[in-house]
Amino acid sequence: MRGGIRLRITAIAMTAVTLVLVLAGVALLGSQRRILTHNLDEILSTHSHNIERTYIAGDLDNPIVQQGDEDAIAQVVDNDGRVLAATSNFATEPSLTSPGPNQTSYRTLHLPIDESNYRLLSRSVGDVVIHTGTPIDDVDESVAALRTGLLIAIPLISIIIGALIWWLVGRTLRPVEAIRTQVAAITGANLDQRVSEPATNDEIARLACTMNAMLDRIEDASQRERHFVADASHELRTPLTRMRTELEVDIADPASADVVTTHRSVLGEVEALQRLVEDLLHLARSDNRTSLQPAPLKRQLVDLDDLVLDEARRLRTATSLQIDTSHVSAAQVIGDPDQLARAIRNLCDNAVRHASSRITLTTREEQHRALLTVTDDGPGIPEHERSRVFERFARIDQARHTAAGGTGLGLAITLDIVQRHGGTITIHEADGGGASFAVSLPASEPHQEATT
Repeated sequence: MRGGIRLRITAIAMTAVTLVLVLAGVALLGSQRRILTHNLDEILSTHSHNIERTYIAGDLDNPIVQQGDEDAIAQVVDNDGRVLAATSNFATEPSLTSPGPNQTSYRTLHLPIDESNYRLLSRSVGDVVIHTGTPIDDVDESVAALRTGLLIAIPLISIIIGALIWWLVGRTLRPVEAIRTQVAAITGANLDQRVSEPATNDEIARLACTMNAMLDRIEDASQRERHFVADASHELRTPLTRMRTELEVDIADPASADVVTTHRSVLGEVEALQRLVEDLLHLARSDNRTSLQPAPLKRQLVDLDDLVLDEARRLRTATSLQIDTSHVSAAQVIGDPDQLARAIRNLCDNAVRHASSRITLTTREEQHRALLTVTDDGPGIPEHERSRVFERFARIDQARHTAAGGTGLGLAITLDIVQRHGGTITIHEADGGGASFAVSLPASEPHQEATT
């Protein structure tokens, strides 16, 4: 429906205003009738007391002299219902109904005089009843005139107020429509565009600010996605190119081809590609918690020190580096042993690629936290680059370049695993140079039991 909120607000406001005006009009009509009728009652009371005084003084005339309006009436009736005196215009009429003894009553009734409605006061005074009345036509006409005026004014005022509200709402929502139009024009090709922010510092200005903040996040996510795709494509293309080159060389010169060497080389490249694909799949599942929901973490008691010592034995077999585990002490956490072992292996593989001669592994518990450090004696990581090493396919200086091995995703995966276990990971400069990766995880409480 065109108009939308603007039309609904205007309709609701007009309905509310009209209802208020109608209620106010009804109250005004009732108030006017009461006031005018009360004024008539005061006049009738004065006339009645005048007739009472003349009756008591014995000077009551018949017919009674009219007071006030020329159509006013008066009648004096004894307790037996006989008319003792009346105004000339009411002389032939029968006696009016009397109230009880010592009673006074005001009433509105129809009298045959001019076919008019009268306001009548009946007072019991001693042994007689004094009736005084006057036409109420002026009251009815005044109320009718006011009613006619309200029937014209209320719709007119409602229309004027509705038009004013329509204009005000339209003016208020104009920046919202401008924001909507600008956002509708933003596509994946121009995510750098932003909506204009009004200088009013109101709800609409805050909406525009929130919208721009959302666009910033979308642009950042889009850029990271493009970089990720580009880096992944590069990482996949490089081993594929090497494999194709080796195979083409063997096919071009079968006589001199070393098939076994080629097979071993291609197998190594395939293994590297498999690790890369597995790493990409892990990160994709971590990013997308809906369609690619990662397998839930196991929740069981894990001896972190045992995982570190297992990894140290592997490193001693696979490398010639010195592996120091002299400061590995008991540390237990609740988590997934496979995932934690993968995180430790990624940290150690990173240290192996950059260490000169020594890697130091430590574990301990401190203040309800399990602490793990992996330290190498390599070139270290500049402080301003430490936050970037956890980015996917991050490239810093040549000394810690992925050309030394690995997929460039190990540290990103490690950070994801640690965070999913409720932990943190930081980088410090090791004593004597090198990089020290410190992992902090919630330590298991003594009463916690292993679960799967």
